[in-house]
This record gives sequence, C-alpha cells and structure tokens, in this order.
Amino acid sequence: VRGTAEAQGAAEAQGAAEAHGNDAARATAEAQGTELPLDGLAFFTELRTTLGIADDILPVYLEEIGSTLSGTAYKLSKPPVSAAELAAAGFQAIETGMTEGHPCFVANNGRLGFGIHDYHAHAPETGAPVRLLWLAAHRDHTTFTCSADTDYDTLLRAELGDAVLGRFTATLTGLGLDPGDYLLIPVHPWQWWNKLSVTFAAEIAQRRLVCLGPGDDDYLAQQSIRTFFNTSDPAKHYVKTALSVLNMGFMRGLSAAYMEATPAINDWLADLVARDPVLRRTGLTVIRERAAIGYRHRGYEAATDKHSPYRKMLAALWRESPVPGLRPGQRLATMAALLHTDRDGRSLTAALIERSGLTAEDWLRRYLDAYLTPLLHSFYAHDLAYMPHGENVILVLEDDAVARVVFKDIAEEIVVMNDGAELPPEVERVRAEVPEDMKLLSILTDVFDCFLRHLAAVLAAEEVVDEDAFWRTVAGTVTAYQESVPELADRFARYDIFAGEFALSCLNRLQLRNNRQMVDLQDPSGALQLVGTLENPIAAHAPAAAAPGATASAPAAAPGADGTPGAAAADCVPAPAPASAPAPAPSRT
Repeated sequence: VRGTAEAQGAAEAQGAAEAHGNDAARATAEAQGTELPLDGLAFFTELRTTLGIADDILPVYLEEIGSTLSGTAYKLSKPPVSAAELAAAGFQAIETGMTEGHPCFVANNGRLGFGIHDYHAHAPETGAPVRLLWLAAHRDHTTFTCSADTDYDTLLRAELGDAVLGRFTATLTGLGLDPGDYLLIPVHPWQWWNKLSVTFAAEIAQRRLVCLGPGDDDYLAQQSIRTFFNTSDPAKHYVKTALSVLNMGFMRGLSAAYMEATPAINDWLADLVARDPVLRRTGLTVIRERAAIGYRHRGYEAATDKHSPYRKMLAALWRESPVPGLRPGQRLATMAALLHTDRDGRSLTAALIERSGLTAEDWLRRYLDAYLTPLLHSFYAHDLAYMPHGENVILVLEDDAVARVVFKDIAEEIVVMNDGAELPPEVERVRAEVPEDMKLLSILTDVFDCFLRHLAAVLAAEEVVDEDAFWRTVAGTVTAYQESVPELADRFARYDIFAGEFALSCLNRLQLRNNRQMVDLQDPSGALQLVGTLENPIAAHAPAAAAPGATASAPAAAPGADGTPGAAAADCVPAPAPASAPAPAPSRT
C-alpha cells in the first residue's frame, strides 16, 4: 500500500482535476496489480483495521478527509499567485494565500459544521471580510479578566469606539435594561446563527443574553479559523472567538472557566521574556492575550464534564496585534508561509532568500537564531515549552530576512515541565507532569520533525540548499547557543539534543484514535503515541565534545492505542508533503 502522504497528494490532484473538469489529470493507485481510480475515502475505509480506526471515529474522519480535499480543490481553483509575488505581499495577503497549514496531519482542514456558504464567508483562504456580532451578557453569568495594564472600559472603548458603544447602550435601554448589568462579548457570526440562537434560546428569552448586532470594523479570519485580524485598524487587537466546529482533533470552542486565567498567564510569560537577557537578545516577542471573557451557562455546566463542548460555546479573548511593534522597514508573515509552494513548485522561502541577497545558509542562520534559539533557551533555562508550529509563529521580516519572531496562542499552548518551579497561583494551570524521557520531544518532535523537516524538503526540492547543509546549519545554531550559556552545561548533558535517535511521536494516530478531543491540554504527554525511533538529523553534526548518545527520548517501541505491542516506525501514518513538493522521506507521522 502506498504511503498516505502519496495518497493525499494524488487525491488532491484528483479533486483539482474534477473541479476543472480535467479527467486526464485524475490520479490512480495500484491495488493487486490493477490500476484503480484513487479514492481517498475508500483508502481509509479499506485500511480501517490496519490504522486502528474505531467504528464511531471512521465516518467523522472520512468527513474530515472529504472536507480537506474539498478545501484543497477550492484553493487550486483560485487564480494562481507565484511564490515571488506572495513573498512581496502584505501580512494578510500571505495569511490568506497559504495552501497548507499543518503538514504533519493528513486531515488538517476538516471544519466540520461549515456548509458551502459558511466556507465562502468564513474560511481564511477566501479572504472574505467578516463583521463580528456582539452580545450583551448579564454580569451574574459572565466572567471578565484582563492584564494589569488595562481594564474593561478602556479596552472596549478602544476596540469599538464611542459611536458603536452608544448604539449598543441605546439598544439595551430601549429594551428597558440597565447597560451596567451587562458585559459585551464578541461572537463569530456562524456561532450565533448555528448554536447560540438555538442552544441558548432560554438565556436569550430571559434577557440574560441580548444580541446587539455587528460592530463597524471588518475582520479577516486567520488560519486557525476562529481568530480574527482587524483589517479596518490593524493596530487593534486580534479577537479569538468560540466556534463549535470540529477541526483537526478538537471542537474549536472556548471555555469560560479556562479563559479566566488567560491574561495572568500571558503577563507572566511576557515578564519572563522581558527579564531574560538571552531571550531579549533574540528579539523574541509574545503578543499577549490581554483580556478574556466567558459566559457560564449553569444548566450545561451542571449536566456536563469540563471537556464538554457545551461548556465552550460562548467566550472570547483579545490578543495584541504585532503591527504597533514594527519598526520602519519591517513587515510580517506567518511562519507557515515558509512551507508554501506555488503551482510551479517554487517556494516562498526560496523567493525570500533570493530577494534578501543573502546566501541560503546565512538566511537560515538568521531565521534559526530568531526562532530556534528562544525555544532552546526556554527549554533549558526555564523548563518551558511552546507549541511553535507555523500558524503559531509570526515572522518579522526586514530586507526579506527574518529579524525576529513573535509567538502567539500562549495560554492554551505553553507548558512548564518542572514540578518545583515557582509559579503564581493563577498561572499554575500551565504546569504539566511530563516524563523525563519525553521532555526534549518538545523540540525534537514539535520543531525538528513537525516543521523543520518539511522546510528542509522544500528547499532541497528546489536545490536551494541540500538536506545535509540544512541540518548542519541547524546544528550550528544549537552549538552556538550552547556555547553562549556554559552555565547550563549540566542541562545540555541531561537532555542531549544531539543524541543519535529520538522517539517517533505519531501525530496522526492521535487524531485517528479520537478526532473530537485529540489530547488533554493539561496532560499533553498522556496521549502521545510513541512508536519506534527516528534518526536525529543533527546528530552527525554534533560538536566533537558531544558524541551522539543512543536515544534522546522514550524506548524504541511503545504500546499502541489498543494496548498491543508497539509497531515499527513505518506503521505510522506518513505526513503529507508540502504542496507541490516531493514527500519527505522516510515516513514519520
């Protein structure tokens, strides 16, 4: 059976061909020596036992695959934009121009719940302007928290303006209600029309919730689909909303209870970054989630556990915009753009390198110092890990090279892996008990395997830099960092990033096992599917004093989801290749 990455690419080609009426481009797969038209859904149905997909999971997963391929066909139906053109484009043109988001996941674009009209109105790749709806929520059922440097009135006045606030106040007083009894919550239009207006009908009837209508600002949905960038005033905050749509292993709601600690966690991390001289040198910035609000439906809370999507239907947060922090000559781009390739197989990264006038290795060194060095130092100095995939990192470009990076999506994603670390009580939620042999996977899996290996494949495919030179440059960045902080030598020895192998974490198995709640964010290591090992791509480039060890993480085989003995690495579902680029080898996820 061919790898799923190849099947994914062929199925995308088939979808695009059918969208354009070009039967000649239809992909095929081989089965028992006979050529058959490739069918992505039939592929997973036939291999359901091999892949260990439960009966209740399979139809949902098939729907996610179908939706992912449908989205790909839509993207391929748009007028082509070359990588060179996109490399010169603005922040949001790049954001909406991406063809892939999470290349490690096969079903990475499910968005179950969106119909075709919803897709065209709210999917980021359509670039459609969105006006958020606003609800007035009674204070008795609503929790608002914010950073120390703001307050509710200041935030809302800055975000909405006096005219809109006056209109909303008039709506409430016209209903005989006291505006002082209510707090305002931004709502995704889909969430209002498909969930809240029905599921929360009693709250609306009793005037605990009042729909005030849209604001005046236009927003653009980001790749994460539930977060919006203000295009009317880019200096204003992002708004992240609850969205009861199933997408890549999670229902994308927001918990009112979970939101309470969000600003405090962001303030804590921003302070840590500001006080650390190594992190300051790299230019790392975190854009804080400065305020959060959530409505608590007491009936659903009494009837459900903490993971229930019914507890995550009405909440929002405000995240700082990176735009005010730019200096003259700087611009922004999502890091996911580095994996983007156009119809001709040209990558945006290669276009940036060419525009910069730097050698490929020099460009990579600047990027890695800005991106990888903060991750290394956070891990070794603070036992701190992020979720630094392409959508969670923003590049600050200067003369088309990476000057620094911005990390976002802080409160839901960071983890402190140290039982003894001193944390403020309101930040305690980010502490997680992670087995000693899994800690370094926050770099080896999340950074090396889930992002840098795809970037290496993209650049190698264009012969910009071969994979050996790429990983030698990565190793050089690691070595330079370690030499700059010799006081952490014991930590480097304890967590050997140059070890010869590390445990293979099979991300697609998480989704195949439970595509509604892929992991518990408060116990991120508990759900890992570790099967076999991978060769460490930087081990061959270890400094002379650091000969590669046996393994950097867990044992070579681990029990599967059904409790059976661990399988070989080849049994994991392979990751799809970046668009228009050859699939990386060997298969890893």
